[in-house]
Amino acid sequence: MVNTGRVALATPDTLPPPSKTDVTTGGRPHYVGPFDRISVDVLGLPELSRDVRVDAAGHVELPIAGSVDVTGQSPEELAQIIEARLRGSYVRNPQVTVSVLETVSQSVTVDGEVKMPGIYPVLGQMTLMRAVATAQGTSEYAKTSHVVVFRTVNGRQMAALYDLRAIRLGAYEDPKIYTNDVVVVGESDARRLFPQILQAAGLLVTPVIAYLNNH
Repeated sequence: MVNTGRVALATPDTLPPPSKTDVTTGGRPHYVGPFDRISVDVLGLPELSRDVRVDAAGHVELPIAGSVDVTGQSPEELAQIIEARLRGSYVRNPQVTVSVLETVSQSVTVDGEVKMPGIYPVLGQMTLMRAVATAQGTSEYAKTSHVVVFRTVNGRQMAALYDLRAIRLGAYEDPKIYTNDVVVVGESDARRLFPQILQAAGLLVTPVIAYLNNH
């Protein structure tokens, strides 16, 4: 294992899977996303209250409020959005409560230079390429040679640098993505963590795995 200051490079060329404890702890705040089931309660107006399932695009259809984009909103934020929609449709002083009845507990965050950054459910066997595709693919100016996957393994944070071009060419397998992983497409995180490796602009023919230093 080689220590470069910010990261300690690990010798394996694959990012280990998380343990059961890693994927069942965390405590991050919940944001409503695709396939969640939510309860929308409008005080005193049962005809406007209902339980609904968020569709794959992150929308719900509600009486009077219409189609509402819920992705990335906390229940409290979503309640405020629905209240504003109802006020705009002449519902007097609406008071809305949103509760999450059922959530897709397994999710991955895809961020950076993708068309639709967000939190997405892990359905079936997800891989890095599928995770990026779930976020509608990379943006026009994305550095596809600079893709970092963050993962907690046995309580310790790790990072892996991947090159999507190399995966497409078959230089190495499309790596598996697990619950709570964070995928960042772009340049900033990669150059911050792996500056010496990325000085060479060639194809990254093997992933680079590292432990993140806590201090």
